[in-house]
Amino acid sequence: MSYVSEQLEALRAKNANQPEFLQTATEVLTSLEPVFDANPEYEKNAIIERITEPERQVIFRVPWVDDNGKVQVNRGFRVQFSSALGPYKGGLRFDPSVNISVIKFLGFEQIFKNSLTGLPIGGGKGGADFNPVGKSDMEIMRFCQSFMTELFRHIGPNTDVPAGDMGVGGREIGYMMGQYKRIRDCYDGTLTGKGTANGGLAGRAEATGYGIVFYAREMLKHFGEEIKGKTVVVSGFGNVTWGTVQKLDQLGAKVITISGPDGYILDEDGVTGDKIDYLLELRASGKNICSPYAEKYPNAKFFKGEKPWGVKADLYIPCATQNEIRIDDAKAMVANGTKFLCEGSNMPTTNEAIEYLQSNGVVVGPSKAANAGGVACSCIEMSQNAEHTIFTEEDVYKKLEAIMVNIFKQSVAACEKYNLGDNLVAGANIAGFERVAQAMLIQGIC
Repeated sequence: MSYVSEQLEALRAKNANQPEFLQTATEVLTSLEPVFDANPEYEKNAIIERITEPERQVIFRVPWVDDNGKVQVNRGFRVQFSSALGPYKGGLRFDPSVNISVIKFLGFEQIFKNSLTGLPIGGGKGGADFNPVGKSDMEIMRFCQSFMTELFRHIGPNTDVPAGDMGVGGREIGYMMGQYKRIRDCYDGTLTGKGTANGGLAGRAEATGYGIVFYAREMLKHFGEEIKGKTVVVSGFGNVTWGTVQKLDQLGAKVITISGPDGYILDEDGVTGDKIDYLLELRASGKNICSPYAEKYPNAKFFKGEKPWGVKADLYIPCATQNEIRIDDAKAMVANGTKFLCEGSNMPTTNEAIEYLQSNGVVVGPSKAANAGGVACSCIEMSQNAEHTIFTEEDVYKKLEAIMVNIFKQSVAACEKYNLGDNLVAGANIAGFERVAQAMLIQGIC
């Protein structure tokens, strides 16, 4: 039995009730087989055993009072996975689906995503099983303050720098920052994704979406095609989707779908112009988006309770949540003749679906590479805070584009080094892993 197979078997036994974590660990580690064959020192130094076990896991209760005066209790998490490259860096997710498996999957992915940026940041993730949908501003403020009252003791500018994720935007970051500052009596930039009035980065809200499109552009270019004129199916309706749709529109692509919890919209006229601005209004409302969109733009069709993956397109970009593309969706994409899938959200495609797509000639741009623009800009925000300066949007976009282009080049270089053909998923895994593994060797057994 190979080193990878042996360790995957041990991981499954130790984490039997953590399907999301096991899914990402399997996807990453199986693609690293040639790396371990070429570098026996990795097995000797137990790199898999160490990199798959978080350095620290914190689980805590979050008591808060709702608008009716009733005490509510949620569960909070922070998993500090790897500090080999720098302070832990990764978002906070507020969603009822949050549990230790979800946070560990996100944190494990974050190690390699952060490594690919080339920036000095380690991997971590956190959040709570709190649902912000339907809550008042005061309820969200009280929850965020209670959450930070415990989390503050585990974070800091040189230790762990959280940001936003699903359910955590500028409002939530602002409330948490206020409580952190109040407790710590310092203004040190520990949280990123802040509003610009609080030292946040100009252009941060759209950074993840822009980065996805920069990566997709490089992917298409590598295979002799351009993004201009392509028809694109996009899922989701949050900041990632908004930034993705906006940049695709700027580069001349035509987005024909968006989606939400209520279903999806097919707009064959294209999601463009004021429709993109309307996405922001819908996002801020905290309500379902598809039916209001269809009411405002009658040429658009609303498909209640469905996903958009059966719609024919040149390029698919999932931007909603994990495992939204399954084997039947992959079969529909192949039947529609698509050549490209670029993952916008974290682990949006099941391992089975990825394997099917690749075996049928579809190029998959993995999320840990394509989605890295958000955390890259969070690190730029850390730099801005540390230097007590301000970067312009133009500065940010220029840095972001350069980082995303380099991430794609790293992935291609790894494919060439290990004779992986067009397997960009394995290429990104290897490029991200090798930087972390070398840092771990240098630092000794720790």
